[in-house]
Amino acid sequence: MKKLFVGNLPSATTDESLQALFSEFGKVHALKLVKDLFTGSCKGFGFIEMEGHEARAAITGLDGRTFEGNTIKVKYEEESKKGGNGRR
Repeated sequence: MKKLFVGNLPSATTDESLQALFSEFGKVHALKLVKDLFTGSCKGFGFIEMEGHEARAAITGLDGRTFEGNTIKVKYEEESKKGGNGRR
């Protein structure tokens, strides 16, 4: 399973519209649209989980594509790069 970062989403993006967009490339196993706590509107990014080959196809097909008026970014989620051993 691969986790994808999706950025530059319009504030009107819904779970359903994002699911429909990625479903063109395979089964979406999980979806997390980051929303503003007070307004409930999309903060402009989210995360999708798909099988590896489907995730690659989604990146190829969607990165740089226009979605609801915005040019979206789609890439593999990057692991956090914390330095040291995690202790303070």
